[in-house]
Amino acid sequence: MEKKSTENAPIKKDIVILGIESSCDETSSSVCINGEIVSNIIATQEIHTKYGGVVPELASRAHMENIVPVVDASIKQAGIGLDDLDAIAFTQAPGLIGALLVGSGFAKSLSLSLNKPLIEVHHMQAHVLSNLIGENKPTFPFLCLTVSGGHTQIVLCESPLNMKILGETMDDAAGEAFDKTAKLLGLPYPGGPLIDQYAQEGDSKRFHFPEPQIEGLNFSFSGVKTSILYFLQKQLKTDPDFISKNINDICASVQHTIVGILTNKLKKASQETGIKTICIAGGVAANKGLRKGIQDLSTKYKWNVHIPKMEYCTDNAAMIASTGYYKFLAEDFSSLTATASARSSW
Repeated sequence: MEKKSTENAPIKKDIVILGIESSCDETSSSVCINGEIVSNIIATQEIHTKYGGVVPELASRAHMENIVPVVDASIKQAGIGLDDLDAIAFTQAPGLIGALLVGSGFAKSLSLSLNKPLIEVHHMQAHVLSNLIGENKPTFPFLCLTVSGGHTQIVLCESPLNMKILGETMDDAAGEAFDKTAKLLGLPYPGGPLIDQYAQEGDSKRFHFPEPQIEGLNFSFSGVKTSILYFLQKQLKTDPDFISKNINDICASVQHTIVGILTNKLKKASQETGIKTICIAGGVAANKGLRKGIQDLSTKYKWNVHIPKMEYCTDNAAMIASTGYYKFLAEDFSSLTATASARSSW
């Protein structure tokens, strides 16, 4: 049999996407090649610790200092050059407006100088799609519980670019409830992970906090925060050392309450839609109590559960680059007039 010449055969070109994330206090850059993450660099801003929370002005300044070296590091780690990029994706919304402007401005400048397409990405959509990073990808459709310091949502995902919010918080987010509770307990910022840590050694049934009765698939955590506040105030009046004596049990009980609210709504969403492929995303997805709660429901209701690696739960550019890849395939590009937004629906 005659061997065919391949000299003039077209060479398949890789699709290379640079992702930039700067919505809060992490400056991150990632390179995605054909849908796979090959680099993900994150610079965390330690300065906010002494203030007990993120200071927007300081966050913006730190982003300006970090963005060039972070992008340079991600490019080098990926083993590519700037000319190899096919598009630049960036977080457009939501987040701290000053922080977002640093990332969007850098992405636009790079897009213009390299004459490469620009792709704007919604931060919460990217969190959902973080479940598509790696080998064990969920099948569509799936439900995703997205939980962070600023958002709590249940999302129906029918394809990478076709999503519908089934329920969301009416007031505060679950991550905020964790962080505010940590502040009441005198724990340093960020306090959410510390509550998770103390909870591992505590009795989750020791103290009871009421679960808000919200119809449908929406959430509310404002009342939970208030009940925790009043509980602590009452106990401290009779025993000034109450918190230090009972820190493990308090944290375990608080975590049990918040996780219960989240998993009960997720169970209801699964029952109403008939969907048993379940994902979680966002910073609170790293919480051990939530992960165990989801896994327990998986065993009981035969769910197919997907949880991103820890590095993709918190804010990161890998999820921006990955989402940018799917938008590139759909030719969903942005213009240089795209504007960053602190609050934006999707």
